[in-house]
Amino acid sequence: MNVRQADAKIASLIASEAKRQEEVLEMIPSENYASAAVREALGSVLTNKYSEGYASHRYYQGNRYIDEIEVLARERVKKLFGVPHANVQSYSGSPANSAVYFALLSPGDKIMGLKLSGGGHLTHGHPEVTFSGKYYQSAQFDVEPDGRIDMDKVAALVKKERPNILSIGTTAYPRFLDWKKWRHIADSVGAYFLADVSHVAGLIVGGVYPTPVPYADVVMFTTHKTLRGPRGAILLVTERGLKKDPDMGKKIDRAVFPGLSGGPHDNVTAAIAVCLKEAATLKFRTYAKQIVKNAKALAQVLQDQGLTLTTGGTDCHLLVIDLRPQKVIGNIVAEALEVAGIVANYNTVPHDVNPPMYPSGVRLGTPIVTTRGMKEKEMKRIGVWIFQVVQEVAHYRLPEAKEERATFVKKVKAQLWKNKKLLAITRDVKTLCKRFPVS
Repeated sequence: MNVRQADAKIASLIASEAKRQEEVLEMIPSENYASAAVREALGSVLTNKYSEGYASHRYYQGNRYIDEIEVLARERVKKLFGVPHANVQSYSGSPANSAVYFALLSPGDKIMGLKLSGGGHLTHGHPEVTFSGKYYQSAQFDVEPDGRIDMDKVAALVKKERPNILSIGTTAYPRFLDWKKWRHIADSVGAYFLADVSHVAGLIVGGVYPTPVPYADVVMFTTHKTLRGPRGAILLVTERGLKKDPDMGKKIDRAVFPGLSGGPHDNVTAAIAVCLKEAATLKFRTYAKQIVKNAKALAQVLQDQGLTLTTGGTDCHLLVIDLRPQKVIGNIVAEALEVAGIVANYNTVPHDVNPPMYPSGVRLGTPIVTTRGMKEKEMKRIGVWIFQVVQEVAHYRLPEAKEERATFVKKVKAQLWKNKKLLAITRDVKTLCKRFPVS
């Protein structure tokens, strides 16, 4: 019995989502379209198996093929990144980072990472509301008014705060990170160095983003972004990490299981193995390079149209439009973009005076449009559409009174879905999408 026969409602919703993905320009930088081979492995009979433990050390019988799959995934990623130890069982990025803390820190130790508002991640010690910020001390650094990290200021803050671990990675920072400098800063206080490269793992494999492997103790990344895999995560322990602590790999493994997780998702492990094989090809390197070319082309056309980008551009796959000159909030622009067939997400900008729920930015990325085969020529068209959307909604102003804001945004969103100019753009977007079908 297939899904349509078993549950017509769910089948209909899946079909609707597939149609939506075909007809829009997905430009959220933390998303990508997995290959058909990855999706086939993900939907396989492997989902039926329970496999607590690690290869050759399971708590359940019948895992001889599962063991081979997990070993294959581990060996592929070790070769791809040039590391001696890998764990492929983490369910996603946040649990993976938590496993690092569980393995290497004691409750009350200090984590330092980039502030969320500056482009960091919740799991890098965001205070009070997260596991990392509640059970550990948090000392976060920020970006400068131009959106860039001042490494000298960070170095001084590290010496003052003396964190036990530096969790370095970003979700909305469009520039390269200098991993060698981060290593030097970590060593100045004897801290562990975790490099969270969730967003750029595929770019690292493709040779268009610097690798942290020679400098970090532990490297973590999710597999569903620029790597084009399923929704999972991988933890790598480097040569430097094992030199610092020969048992670091074992500690990481014990933190993942039994510390934080139960049985691994074997279907995800297999899909990860598939995406790693795909990432090891020359074709993937070409693809990664095109992601960056497209992002730079998109950034240029947006700036040519008069829009402001944080840090003035991008080195990677993402960029953030700073809407403060237009005095319109990101929520409204993101909703208007979706009406126009362009899917992005509202985002804070450096030193944003607006609250996080009504930020002054929109975050964009080029992985999916590159996956569909689009290049610089298409980025120019997309950039013009984005500018036209911003222009169309630039007159909306967030009310000063907090109690009026939710009602205001709801009312504006309803208006946007009837906006003729936005709906005209979405027709052009659909025409473009038909030329670049989802494979």
